[in-house]
Amino acid sequence: MAQLLCDDLTLGYENGAILKGLSFSVEKGDFLAIVGENGSGKTTLMRTILGLLKPLKGEIVFGDGLRKFEVGYLPQQTVVQRDFPASVWEVVLSGCLSKERFFPFYTKADKERAAANIERMGMTPFLRRSYRELSGGQQQRVLLARALCATEKILLLDEPVSGLDPVVTAEMYEIIDSLHREGITIIMISHDIQAAVHYADKILHIGKTPFFGTVKEYLSSDKGRAFIHEQKAAKEVEE
Repeated sequence: MAQLLCDDLTLGYENGAILKGLSFSVEKGDFLAIVGENGSGKTTLMRTILGLLKPLKGEIVFGDGLRKFEVGYLPQQTVVQRDFPASVWEVVLSGCLSKERFFPFYTKADKERAAANIERMGMTPFLRRSYRELSGGQQQRVLLARALCATEKILLLDEPVSGLDPVVTAEMYEIIDSLHREGITIIMISHDIQAAVHYADKILHIGKTPFFGTVKEYLSSDKGRAFIHEQKAAKEVEE
């Protein structure tokens, strides 16, 4: 059974649907990139998978040993979140609090897992530093360590390189790719179509007519070719 199955989803809010008829599946070890135009519903889909929103129609099924609370999440940060007044240790350790737990304190195993993931992200020298004092790239490493405290099975990443300079962006993509090579399933929203087709093995393009398939299938599709051309043209204009 698939690790995550989304069947005939209609997504949106009380005032109306954003996306209709969306179906796709994610197998253990997949790297799925979610792409599409701004406002197409990418973040709404991720929030629905996380259980923060209910689908207006359809269902989301977790399988292959994955339980719904075993999902690590790296959100797209707001200005307020970047100024969060807590230490690196406190931010990462908070990822150990499972929705299924009934006690609000940390175990020895929690603390060992937090320390290991901080080390894994190369952030041990900043253990007691305030999160708000870190650079954008360092903050993303901290949030990734926090997400890994929640699970070693699947990570949901919402624009993980947003606002980062090219060097730090490349470093972050390599970290994410290394986690995928370790066997962790990755679902990543990205506005960077070139990075998406380079690192992912499957693409979900959200729009009026969604596309779901392998990167090879996407690159040979009319939707894929048109979107890549649009993104390339937009980038040339910006430059």
